[in-house]
Amino acid sequence: MIVGTAGHIDHGKTSLVQALSGVDTDRLKEEKARGISIDLGFAYLPAPDGSILGFIDVPGHEGFVHNMLAGVAGIDLALFVVAANDGVMPQTREHLAIVDLLQIKRGIVALTKIDVVPPDERDGIIAGVRQALAGTVLAGAKIVPVSSVTGEGISDLRNCLFELSSILKRDSEQGRFRLSVDRSFVLQGAGTVITDTVLSGTVSIGDRVTISPSGLTARVRSIHAQNQTSESGRAGQRCALNLAGEGITKDAISRGDVVLDSALHAPVDRIDATLRLLSTETKPVGQWMPVQLYHGAAHVAARVVLLDDGPVRPGDTAFVQLVLEKPIAASAGDRYVVRDTTDQRTIGGGSFLDLRAPARKRRTPERRAQLEAFALESPAQILKTLLNAPPWFVDLSSFIRDRALSEAQASHLIEDLSVLRIASAGGELGLAPSTWLRLKTDLLASLKAFHASSPDLPGVGLERLRLQLTPRLPAPAFSGFLQSLARKSEVGLDGAWVRLAGHEVRLTAADEKLWLRIQPLISGAERFRPPRVRDIAGIVVVAESEVRRLFKLLGRMGKVDEVAQDHFFLRSTVSEMVAIALDIAAAVPNGEFSAAQLRDRLDNGRKVAIQILDFFDRHGVTIRRGDLRRMNKHRLDLFRLAGAGEPVANQSGRDTFPVGRPDFKSGKGRETVLGGFDSLSLPPSSRSVV
Repeated sequence: MIVGTAGHIDHGKTSLVQALSGVDTDRLKEEKARGISIDLGFAYLPAPDGSILGFIDVPGHEGFVHNMLAGVAGIDLALFVVAANDGVMPQTREHLAIVDLLQIKRGIVALTKIDVVPPDERDGIIAGVRQALAGTVLAGAKIVPVSSVTGEGISDLRNCLFELSSILKRDSEQGRFRLSVDRSFVLQGAGTVITDTVLSGTVSIGDRVTISPSGLTARVRSIHAQNQTSESGRAGQRCALNLAGEGITKDAISRGDVVLDSALHAPVDRIDATLRLLSTETKPVGQWMPVQLYHGAAHVAARVVLLDDGPVRPGDTAFVQLVLEKPIAASAGDRYVVRDTTDQRTIGGGSFLDLRAPARKRRTPERRAQLEAFALESPAQILKTLLNAPPWFVDLSSFIRDRALSEAQASHLIEDLSVLRIASAGGELGLAPSTWLRLKTDLLASLKAFHASSPDLPGVGLERLRLQLTPRLPAPAFSGFLQSLARKSEVGLDGAWVRLAGHEVRLTAADEKLWLRIQPLISGAERFRPPRVRDIAGIVVVAESEVRRLFKLLGRMGKVDEVAQDHFFLRSTVSEMVAIALDIAAAVPNGEFSAAQLRDRLDNGRKVAIQILDFFDRHGVTIRRGDLRRMNKHRLDLFRLAGAGEPVANQSGRDTFPVGRPDFKSGKGRETVLGGFDSLSLPPSSRSVV
């Protein structure tokens, strides 16, 4: 257990610690000369059960409150010191306010110098102290009269500390490792050493850790825990870590840095928090008010952004956003204290709620509901509430990291709440089962309605579908959600098109009728030299734009290919031409043939033969060298008809037919179809599966 002293200057804090432990915590020459504590002092006391109590003695002078704040971070129990001959003094009240703001709920009051006051005055002094404690976390604390000179009450106080240490329960041992640095120094023969109380988790010799916010990485060479050599350190112990690594020096690690599990390294400079303004303040906190913020051993300038309509008045608690001058390492739920800009007066404090606070839309009703959820007591309560409120999903990776939860804690939490996870960019999103079911039901209903109204289209664009559903998942997470449905054959995915499983594009009755009139014109004996769109429109007496629209649709269905501008061939004809080109190549030296040789086999004229070969070149079926071409064996199946050999999916390393793919970009000057592509465009060099 870590015990931190608190109280007014010259009320006997250091003498009390020495009486309890036998250690004089004033270690600086100036402290010895002036007779006051200036910086933090440390002492240790073995307990009967084999554990060791650590004492952090803080300065009581008003000019050294910043050092006092660095010392009380991470303590388990406040040893609140009040001199019987002075009673409650200004720094007594400020230290009490700090203990209250940091919610250090375990405490004992030591009424020191009891030997210098008459016995009949003790009850009145104790009543005055009790009155000062009223309304704070120490309101019910035990008050023990002691004298460091005569030894009166020292044994009673020591036994109280031992009793509280034996019953102390600490959940933070299960979390990931965090230690806030209050000292960094060089030890002869060892190197860089840092010290402070372990806030959560455990650390062992050989562990790799990160110094945040700088991002330096180090290896733990040795450990002293509670002033003893140890193989490990755990939450609640004051530890000294001997660190080694590139760039690890005394000057590279400062008071306020946090040594932590590398998975937790994510410095923040914008935090949503609660703020309680002390009732002793005379002015409210207004918008963008500058303050000095203390968190752990860190001290940084900050601005307060109000999230309510009015200022924070004395005695009130409100949601605020803290915009920091520089990043710090923090965890959600951490307590903090703010002082005025001159750093002379403590004005308030609270707890961190959300370390990923938004810079925009921070005062919406939805955001307000989220902040109220973040203010709940436990991670389980917070997560459950967030999952059942807009936006109906939670970034699980950030949620777990920002609360320093271990893998075991996170798994237990997710399992208990039956959270459904979706892989997303850089982590995972979580949804409640009811939200998942609602999203899936709405998605399938949207696809069904779309197919009913547009049977001639292959599906809905992924982004269009994402934007019309609630909850509106981030694009990477929505892709992951669709993949999970596709694996269960509930939807089909084709590039960025989403369709119901089993849906096939079909023509409307009018388009089918028109196609029956057009198909004979581009098949049969004329299949290698079909008429162009303009000529077909004249033959069937239909608007040229309607003929072109139908051909584009048929191209998406894989029935035709646009070999040249407004020049469409049946897919079966294109497949046949690939076979003919392959036959020609097999019969010539080096497999290289000319446009004239293809023209002669197809009997369709040099211009059309060149257009066909250009089309093959664009899709990689042929490779051109000057005026000659050779076949690319890796692309021979690109225009293969269904059932004509092995499916494309089994041809490792090859792209499927690009027409109909939304990532197939339109060529310059070409008329595009839905999805922004046409069959004259070059296919991408690689295909990413969404």
